[in-house]
Amino acid sequence: MANLIQQVRDAGVIGAGGAGFPTYKKIEARVDTVIANGAECEPLLFKDKMLMEHYAAEMIDGIQLVMHHTGASKGIVAIKHKNRKAIDAVKAHLPPSISLFEMEDVYPAGDEYEVVYHSTGRRIPSGGIPLHIGVVVQNVETLYHIHRASQGQPVTHSLMTVHGQVKNPLTAWFPVGMSYGEALQVAGGATIDDFVLLDGGPMMGKVVTELNTPVTRVSSGIIVLGRATHLAERKMQSELAFKRIGKSACDQCSLCTEMCPRYLLGYPIQPHLVMRSLLTTGPMSDTLTHWAQACCECNICSLWACPEELDPRNVCVVTKRDLKQQGKWLSAEQLQKLTKDVHPMKSYRGVPTARLMRRLGLHKFTAEAPLYTGKIAPNSVGISLKASVGVPPTPVVRVGDHVREGEMIATASESALSVPAHASIAGQVKSVGQSIVITKA
Repeated sequence: MANLIQQVRDAGVIGAGGAGFPTYKKIEARVDTVIANGAECEPLLFKDKMLMEHYAAEMIDGIQLVMHHTGASKGIVAIKHKNRKAIDAVKAHLPPSISLFEMEDVYPAGDEYEVVYHSTGRRIPSGGIPLHIGVVVQNVETLYHIHRASQGQPVTHSLMTVHGQVKNPLTAWFPVGMSYGEALQVAGGATIDDFVLLDGGPMMGKVVTELNTPVTRVSSGIIVLGRATHLAERKMQSELAFKRIGKSACDQCSLCTEMCPRYLLGYPIQPHLVMRSLLTTGPMSDTLTHWAQACCECNICSLWACPEELDPRNVCVVTKRDLKQQGKWLSAEQLQKLTKDVHPMKSYRGVPTARLMRRLGLHKFTAEAPLYTGKIAPNSVGISLKASVGVPPTPVVRVGDHVREGEMIATASESALSVPAHASIAGQVKSVGQSIVITKA
């Protein structure tokens, strides 16, 4: 067990829940609780649900490996109560040291701060991480990869849902580096001509228009939507536009703040004050913009709360960018001083997933995305070496080299936060740069 850190690092395991933080560093800790986050709150994404239904034993083994390594005496698997098949599958493999925590079907139930608070009763400090209160949280797919890493198997595929305007919605293990366009073809192709992709889900996902965008180790889903749909148009609005409209139309009703999940947990985030900062400059603006720093970018304010369909979320995002660039970022200690008690109305302000889907115009997509078990074998892959967090790996292959699936093609930096990359198909290296292109032999 002493070499679990090295096994996880060598396998290239990073957080599959979205952030992509190198997992080996996250489990270099002593904690009392390990949480498997399977709440999966983004509408139309099913990859965590499918993983728990089909790979519960491997996921539970991953939890136990992390518990043993970190010294944790308690494990928790967080799942939405509606996912009965996943719950039954997990229950069949639960040891006494691991319990099941059933969550409401609300958004954003899968937010790390929400999961920790509801399942343990503890609150992560402002600007902090679960480790600060003796907890490690891992996405269920990450734990599956930890299980495989302990057996010498590197990360070569990402479990991803393809949904929306496609012929056959599905969830499948896609080779890292495969193009989104090819992934769409596995789902039978798009059913409309003029479309965009939401990369990562309809709430927090970004619009992608290039079909050659590659699958990465943090890819969780792509949603096909018509380019002219209201949701797609809102997500493609420019910074100039949402700032101008916000400056002219915000009436300071404060619903964005009153429905903000982090505000309801007591954290120092008030989107309506950040919107007010669009009207101010100098010291007054500084006092308002700091209320953006604790934003988790969940999009409840913009896509659910605001009656005028303004964009407090993106105003908070660009405000956080500016605070960092201007050296005005508050320390965790300063944020913690602004933190309050949990709001007394918090339990009444969860956003039901079904109502959210109707608000987003997604209610017609009622089909699940079952696990696809057919062989997915692209003719080529372009494996990006860009690191989500940390230092990119260094290529160890050259053009013309022949590689096996799972072979290391880029090595991690030994002196920095870094993980290696591995070939997701067998073939010949065609190019080496910011990505490594491999074509099937």
